[in-house]
Order: sequence, then structure tokens, then C-alpha cells
Amino acid sequence: MAIELIDVDRSFGRQQVLKKINLVVEEGTTTVIVGASGQGKSVMLKHMLGLLKPDNGQVLVYGQDLARLRKSQLKEVRKDYGVLFQNVALFDSMNIYDNVALPLRERTTASEAEIRANVEEKLALMDLAGVNEKYPAQLSGGMKKRVGLARALVMNPRIVFFDEPTTGLDVNKSNEIYRLFHKTQARLKYTAVIVSHDVPKIFKLADRVALISGGVIEGSMSPEEFQLSKNPTIRSFVLETMGPIYCSEKEERFIHEKV
Repeated sequence: MAIELIDVDRSFGRQQVLKKINLVVEEGTTTVIVGASGQGKSVMLKHMLGLLKPDNGQVLVYGQDLARLRKSQLKEVRKDYGVLFQNVALFDSMNIYDNVALPLRERTTASEAEIRANVEEKLALMDLAGVNEKYPAQLSGGMKKRVGLARALVMNPRIVFFDEPTTGLDVNKSNEIYRLFHKTQARLKYTAVIVSHDVPKIFKLADRVALISGGVIEGSMSPEEFQLSKNPTIRSFVLETMGPIYCSEKEERFIHEKV
């Protein structure tokens, strides 16, 4: 497995945000973490990134407990990470080429020729050929997201984290980003962890869906199992986000077969 959270607790002052969190992320799969605002999604993601340490429990990445690693060891683990931030976090003073090349320059000894080949490959994968000299302010929101994804993938990471990746995009641009996720993962074979509110569309990408509510994981299961779950908390979330008239694909097939 790529990531495992075991009985993870985390409090900020008197507020306990994570309560005995248990979650497994299998290598090569896409795990989508959903839940209402303020339930602990981002805090859980920060633990996987090694930005926060649990009060109790373990965060294992390929068997290594992040809380027990020295800074140099954690840095090595993070070389296998790519991150697409909610706000993309591009540097306005850098052109697109330099934004995407930055991780390679900071964290590798690659030659400039090797860097150029890698950057141009990733930009072409995002359908962004020819934008090297442009600056972030010259791009649309959707194009910025694609640049952010190119930068997240430029180190050929084993694990990619996506924090609300379609925030601020309209339906068409969101669907475009989802298609890129699917294409790049199929090609590069990375493990994906996606924190998202974009239900149910994000389910199309998911192998597993995990709901966090009140700091507790209410199960991790396939999208179909999630949508048909009898767990009261999951069922309530499904009704709130999809509506009472929503039918899963399995239910739709059943209905059509009966007609």
C-alpha cells in the first residue's frame, strides 16, 4: 500500500479535529476524500504530506512513519510527492516554463537540457505547448490549473495530492481537468489522493471514496458502495449532495431491466 493512517488523533487546543482516523490508500489507485467544510479533510491531507504530526497514531508512507523521520528523511519521502494546491500557487513573477521547472531545479541535479525536455513533455501532456514565456496573469483559471498539474507531475511522483482541484472553475473547465486527471494517471501510473467537494462528478475518477464527518472516517469504499450505503451518516451526505431523486448507475440499470 502507498499510505496508511492508523488511529490518528489530532487536536488544536481543546478542539479535537481528527478522531482515531484509519484509512488505507492502495498504490496506483485514486482515493477521494469527501465531507462538509470543517470536518477535517485538509487537516488529514496535511498529515499525509508530513506538514502536521498526529497527537497519537501513525501516518505510514510506503511503511515509513512520517512522525519518526528526520527532516532529511522526510525530504526524501516528499521527492515522491506531487501536489496540486487549491489556489494553484503559481509564482506571478515567473513565466510558465520557470514555474514548472522550479521543482527540478530545487530538488534534482538534472541538466538544463534534461529539465527543458521534462517541462515541455509535461506541458504538452496538459495541451499547453507554446505557453512557456507567458506569465500566470495572462492565463485563464483553467489553464492555471493545468500548469499547476504539470508542475505537480514534473518530478514523476509516485503519489499526487489534489486539494479541491476544481475550485473556481465552471462545469466545462472542471470536466476538462477531470479528463486530464484520468489521462495523466493512466499514463504515469501514480497514486492519487483527492480532497474534493465536487460530488458526484468526482466519483467518476475514484476507486475508493472516504467520508470524513466530525473528525471520523465513515468508511472507505467504491463509489457504487458509497452511493448505496446504509450507513446513516453516509446516506445523509449522499442525500444532501445528490438529492433524493439521485439514482446510482447500478440502480438505473436495475430499473431499466425491470421495465
